[in-house]
Amino acid sequence: MKQMYIGKSGIQVSALGIGAWAIGGDSSWGPSDDSESIRTIRRARELGVTLLDTAPAYGLGHSEEVAGRALEGRRGDYILSTKCGLRWDTDEGSLHMERDGVKLRRNTSAASLALELERSLRRLRTDYIDIYIVHWQSLPDFPVPVSETMTFLLKAKQEGKIRAIGVSNVSAEQLTGYLTCGQVDLIQEKYSMLDQAKGDELFGLCDRNGVTFQCYSPLERGALTGKYKVGDPVNMGRAKAGIKWYKPEFLPRITALSDAWAPLCKKYGCTMTNLVAAWTAAQGNGSNVQVLVGARTTAQIEENVKDITLEDADIETMRKDALAVEHGGA
Repeated sequence: MKQMYIGKSGIQVSALGIGAWAIGGDSSWGPSDDSESIRTIRRARELGVTLLDTAPAYGLGHSEEVAGRALEGRRGDYILSTKCGLRWDTDEGSLHMERDGVKLRRNTSAASLALELERSLRRLRTDYIDIYIVHWQSLPDFPVPVSETMTFLLKAKQEGKIRAIGVSNVSAEQLTGYLTCGQVDLIQEKYSMLDQAKGDELFGLCDRNGVTFQCYSPLERGALTGKYKVGDPVNMGRAKAGIKWYKPEFLPRITALSDAWAPLCKKYGCTMTNLVAAWTAAQGNGSNVQVLVGARTTAQIEENVKDITLEDADIETMRKDALAVEHGGA
């Protein structure tokens, strides 16, 4: 598995990481088998995947708990990232969303993050987190200065509780604000070949400041795996319901894309999932993009993980094909 460094932190990880959102087992993805999730996390490491990404909001702490069980006795084998800034146990903060009978609120104040960090450490059964990411940014009805958030994170880093600072779902202006207060080593953003807006906005800023761009949902939550054809039943859940490519009027475009890339899959001896992940990792400056793929079964991680390097001509062909699909072609 190809390796890369996270920002300026000196932390080395596999270019492909495993995302543990679905492992949380909430209504976003539906129930999960915890024992199988643990086997999946451990199988990922056997396949060369060193980075595991989770968050308290995934299953209201459940994803972190499962990750902690999976890493027990193996903590040094993984680079572990989790997040902060979303609470479901307080009325203090901006409403982010309602899910499963609770209200998730954005709160990036120092006092709130201090409590979150200790709870995450307990759930994860560890005394340090490699990459600690501010999950969502504050809103005007509960504003928190970036300087306050960063002061806490820098202190936690100095104390050895975290090793690197990350932020997620940011604008260029927000990331610049963080960088004026201290080093940010990673941003985690929604990015795929069918949704390249965040890359267009942030790749250059990341490159100039030594920040790793980490992609979530590069497969459009399964739509770009090539598994789904028109008329196939899809277990949507809340997560997939927000992806337009599953809708009947758009899914034929994905099917056409899968057919068009069949020769490339044969050329590289890979699945469409592998092809899309490799294309995504080749974006940015070619060495600062890290890709997260979700998996909660060993079969999924074994299918998703394959270390391939695409030729420049194939990268460009895929780019043109994806742009055509995005704008209505096939």
